[in-house]
Parts: sequence; structure tokens; C-alpha cells
Amino acid sequence: MDTGAADATEYFLSCYLTPPGPGAVFSVRHDQNVALWERRGDVVSLRRVWELERISGQKHHFWPLYTPERVEAFLGALLADEGIRLSDLSATWGTPGLPGAQVIPVPKGAEDFPLHSLAHLFSGILRDTRLFGQEQIVGVAVDALPDYVQEQRPNRYWYAGCVSRAGQLQFAPVESPGPLYTAAETLFGLEPGSLMALASASRTRIDFDAERAVRGITLYGGSATQPWKDAFALVREIVAEAERQLEGVPDSELDSALSREDNLRSAAMKAVQRCSELVAVRNVERLLEIGGIRPQESYLATTGGYALNCPTNTLLMDHFGFRGLLTPPCANDSGQGIGLGLLGLYGNGVLDRAELRIDSAYQGRDITDLDKALDEFEPWIASVSEFSPEQFAVDVSGSVVAWADGRAELGPRALGHRSLLGDPRSLAVKDLLNTYKQRQWWRPVAPMVLAEEAGAWFECDRESPYMLEAVQVRPEVGDQVPAVVHLDGSARHQTVARESDPLLHRALTAFHAASGVPVLCNTSLNDKGEAVVDTAAETLTFCVRKGVTVAYICGRRIELRTEPVPPTAAPGQPRPRELAWFTGQEADRDELWQSWLDEGYTVEGMFLLARSHGLRAEQELSTVERVNLLAAYRMKADPSFAGLVDSFRRTHGPGASFDSPSTLTGAFGVINPLRAGR
Repeated sequence: MDTGAADATEYFLSCYLTPPGPGAVFSVRHDQNVALWERRGDVVSLRRVWELERISGQKHHFWPLYTPERVEAFLGALLADEGIRLSDLSATWGTPGLPGAQVIPVPKGAEDFPLHSLAHLFSGILRDTRLFGQEQIVGVAVDALPDYVQEQRPNRYWYAGCVSRAGQLQFAPVESPGPLYTAAETLFGLEPGSLMALASASRTRIDFDAERAVRGITLYGGSATQPWKDAFALVREIVAEAERQLEGVPDSELDSALSREDNLRSAAMKAVQRCSELVAVRNVERLLEIGGIRPQESYLATTGGYALNCPTNTLLMDHFGFRGLLTPPCANDSGQGIGLGLLGLYGNGVLDRAELRIDSAYQGRDITDLDKALDEFEPWIASVSEFSPEQFAVDVSGSVVAWADGRAELGPRALGHRSLLGDPRSLAVKDLLNTYKQRQWWRPVAPMVLAEEAGAWFECDRESPYMLEAVQVRPEVGDQVPAVVHLDGSARHQTVARESDPLLHRALTAFHAASGVPVLCNTSLNDKGEAVVDTAAETLTFCVRKGVTVAYICGRRIELRTEPVPPTAAPGQPRPRELAWFTGQEADRDELWQSWLDEGYTVEGMFLLARSHGLRAEQELSTVERVNLLAAYRMKADPSFAGLVDSFRRTHGPGASFDSPSTLTGAFGVINPLRAGR
């Protein structure tokens, strides 16, 4: 790639989108996102990241844009907000069929791995080019499975690991605990975050030999080994053992705050978590041996959806003694745009001549609509004033406030720019937060803590700016912050430094001065099944709907009335978002759907192709006849297959609606093997 003169400015776009065209009827990508990069002289920067769920409001956004024209218009509109045109881009990476799309070179030695896994890997190891070029890093990419959008053949392995020694990369396959959580998610009908929380929500446990169990499984994935059989067999064994051991145990001996079913789930998830941790440990042990390095002289980068498992991150850091954790806040697929961009920059030699450092989670869209939102919500607004630290401490004491400031944070966890903040001294505040968000009462809320005070309150002296570890609360102070302490004494904390977020640091400092506690409850500013808010108007809509009476938005304190003057109806639903890009596509979708039928595919064959990544990758072997024949066999062999096909037809075929962000939620479960239980 010709990167131009040394002092020139270049732009690159990396997109984790469903490619437009016939395959778009399968909606094979979720948590779609786009990253914009700028190279100015010898410095590359991550200029902006758009997570599409913040735009559309569809949680885990998986709506496709069916035609190249619509994708081009959408990307053009995003770039226009940055003063950039599509024609200004030097390259587009990550999604075939986009303007200026280029193939991402596969790093030497990584030919056995899918680009999806390599993108996860690079999103951790290459966040800082100076550190990458000078230090030792152990990297593991552990999610559920690749999406195969950019693959031409099945990969030998699904999950990539590496050892980097001053930028010299040595790749090796790793096992992913992700399929174990996928199996539990399928069997219990709860998302991984809920299952992880449920594991620590009771003291109920079972005797289970996890060491023996994991010795008998292999979770590499790929053309040689499929992890699903082993993962589902192990989790079913755990559940059966939990049922056996808890059978006949009187309710009085279980955790009385939970149902018997939740006691069983909690006990089973403790065993699943332990098995997952053992797999993670043996990954690191293998990589250390392969690289011939000592962990005390190295950094750890965990990426992929499983990297959001805070207890595992902390276990690895404590067990091996790594120098630091390089896991990004968007470790799941919401960080694929960044990872694909880093792969493109690395593979095309851009970073050979330029430095890059991503040291902030605040890369999303900025709040630009505050004044307009204040006018719209005037009947509900009692007063507007500038931020006062002392008033903030009064407002949050014994209560909850909304806090939205500047650029949105990346990833699935609130990090203080789109948050609900509360008093950690009160269990009633935790209950109120869970009520606002319609979550189970036993779900814990996370603490944010002044970075300089973290060591006095938590048994860990590492920085944790992205809320990616679960550490013990010091027992001598635990009773002062009951709202954020899990039953096992741990908490998933975020450290807030003055230099990274001055305004939030001032707010925490004021609460510390008033209460003696340098900690606040922090949870994401969204309702159940809703994407996190992105704008001032969305923030105020949430407050009015839920009865939150104080919101801090971009440094202004907004006090809301409980009843508007003059009287007006409160919003009954989350605020509609920018749906126009995704609605009105029925004709395009129907034409693409019909093109598959015209080619000779049955609907059953289309569905099988949608959920079978290997078939899509084996393009030369996956003839229409073979796919249809395999689908017909599945119809006979698997009684549930017909129901899944019918749901696929109703949610993806002619007649499916695009009226609201939740319309196709069922489709995500139907075509995604993570939720369909392959």
C-alpha cells in the first residue's frame, strides 16, 4: 500500500458489518460496528467508533443493510459527521462489498486461524505500538466461533493465541471456554452475564471434580475438532450432578432468597466457571512454554467474548503474576471493527512507520443535542444549573442519578459516560437500580472507585479502568458498601483516574469528602432489552419514564419534576432511534430471498447454510444439491429443526417486519449457533 508522503493525512475505515448482497438475508453478524482511523504524519489514531446498536437501538445490532447503495449512503452519513467523504478513504477493511474494500493480509504464521479470531487477538496485543514493539505479550482470543464472512475454506483452528516478543509474533492454537458458557446459556435460557452473576448469588454448591472433567475435553474448534459436543456434554453432566446432589435437600438448607431452580443454576454455574478457568489456565501455560517466557516479565491480553469474564481475568493475573492486563473494554464482537482495523494497518505496513496508542474507552459518538433536548423536555424540567461537586454529593446520597457526558464508552459495560450512579452504602439503592433496569434482584451492581483510593478498598493494586476484573473488597470496609459486594466478597470494579476523566473524578472526590466513601454504584443507562442511551434526549426520556429526578449531562445538572407543567403525557417507550437506515428494506430483502430460491435452494437448505459456518466456507463443495440434501436429512433426524426453519422463514423471509428494533430478536437466536445450541 502506498501510504503517501510522511506528512500527509490518510483515513482508513474498518467495518464489522453484514456484507450487502444475497448473504445478507442470513444476518450473520451481530454487535456490528465501524471504526475510523486517521494517520497524520507518523501518528495513527482511532478517531471514532460507531456501535450500530447505539444508532438503531437494537440490542446486539444484527439488522443488515441489504444493498451496496444503502451501505454506501449509511457510511457516507457517518463520515460526514467527521467532515470526511468516502472518497477520502485510503482503504476499507473487514466487510466485502463496501466501497474501497481491500483484503486484509493474514500475518505470517497465522494461516490456520480465521480473521475473526485474529481481529480479536490484535485488538488486545496492538493497542499500543510502543509496548507491542518493546515488551513481551501473551495473547488469547477466546469467543464462541468465527463468522466466516472473510474465509474461503474451513480453518484448522478457531481460536488464536500468540506470544509477542518485541513485536515478533509466534502463533499457536488455544482452547476457548466460550462454548461452555454457550452450552449453559442454551440450557438455562440466560445470557452469560446473568449466569456469571448467578454463580456468586448464593452459597449453594456441589462437589464436582472439575480437574478430571476438563482433562477429558478439547475446545480448540476448527476443522479438526468441534467444541460443541464436548461442551454440551460437560455442562449437561454438571447440571445432572447438581440435580442429583440437591435432590431431597430441604429448602431450609438452600439459599432462601433464591428459588430452588436458581439455587441449582447457581451451584451448576460455579462448576462451569471453575471448568472454564481451568481451560484458561492451561491455555496460558502452553503459550508460556511455547514462547519460553516468564509471566512476571510479560503482559496478558485476553480478547473475545469470554474475555468479559472478570473472575477469569483476575485469576490469570493473580495466578501467573503478569505485569498488566491489556484487554480492551470492547473485548467481544463490538470490538471487531477495531481489531480488523489493527490487522489492516499492521498487515499493510502502516504501523511500520507510525505509532498508535489506544488508551481510552471513550471513542463513541459525542452528545451534541443537549440544548435541543432541554427545549423538548421543558415541561419536565424544574431547573438547569452548572455542575457543582458539593451538590452532586447531596444528589447521589441515598439515591440514584443519571450521568451522561461526552463521547460514549465502547463495549457492553458502562464506564461513566452513559451511566446510572448510586450510593453504594444502601442496599435499597441497588434494588432501585435493578428495578429501573428490570433486572433480577440478585444481580449485583459494579463499583467505580477513585484510582488513588482503590488499594484501600480492594485487595488489588492494579488499575482497572475498563471494569474487567473481579477482586475482593477489603473485609474491613465491605460493610460500608453493601450495594456493590457480591456474596463471595468480590466486586467488578472500575478505577477512575483524574487524567482519564476529570469531571467524573471530581464527582467521586466530592462524594468521598461528604461520605468518607470513594466509591459509587455504576450500571449502564438503559432499560431491559434496550441498547445503552447515546444522546441527551435518550437520557432524559429514560429519566422521565423511570422517575429519576436528577440527571447530569455534559457538566450540567438537570432537575426533573415528578409531574410536568403544563401537564403532558410521559414517554411510554424508549425513545425511537435512527431506524430509517434499516427500515424500508423489505423489497430488497425479498428480492435477495427469492434469488436463493431461484438458484434452487429450499428454505430448509438456506437455513442450514445460514447456521453452518463450515458449509459456507466450503464453497466449492457446498453445491445446492448437497446443501438441500443435508437439510432434508436434518429435517428427519432432528425434530426441532423444522421449528427453527419455520421461525427463520417468518423472521427473515417475505412478510418479516422492520417496524421496531426488537422485531428480529428471535431471528438472532434462530440463526446464531451460539444460541441455537449447535
